[in-house]
Amino acid sequence: MFKHIIDDNLDIRILELRHAEQLFDLVSCNQDYLAEWLPWVQGNTIDHTKGFIEAALQKLANNDGIDCGIFYHDRIVGCISLHRLDWLNKKTSIGYWLDGSLQGQGIMTKACKAMINYSFKDLQLNRIEIRAGVNNLKSRAIPERLGFEKEGMMRMAEWVNNRYINHVVYGLLKEDWDN
Repeated sequence: MFKHIIDDNLDIRILELRHAEQLFDLVSCNQDYLAEWLPWVQGNTIDHTKGFIEAALQKLANNDGIDCGIFYHDRIVGCISLHRLDWLNKKTSIGYWLDGSLQGQGIMTKACKAMINYSFKDLQLNRIEIRAGVNNLKSRAIPERLGFEKEGMMRMAEWVNNRYINHVVYGLLKEDWDN
């Protein structure tokens, strides 16, 4: 199984069914802030969490994406994913979320950097996108910090928490990544 050690206290690894309860508890504790930006949070149950992990494992088996838990001091603190892998065009997009109490410590930036390196070096992809809500400044700071180029905005891109939100689209090409 995929596991990438980032430092002594931080790693990303494939989600397994044994993580379902801990992941569900983490989402529940962060529901208020996550629901502002992520449509799947409202009404999340332990069965939904198990279904997500089962679908993630199938996606991995089909070589169509990777959903990982972010583990800090060996406990799950968030998730990071390579959404659909477009092998023809050698591109993907990254999605992520983190326990609100741990934001601002560089955890997500390090996790994203690891996924970018994996995407470009191991998977030999050429392009990565990150999309974030226009007003989700904390999420937008990650691609900006990592050198992604702001490529535009998608109006009314997603229905979240009873409203449409606009997305900013960021792109990074392999030739522009020097890490």
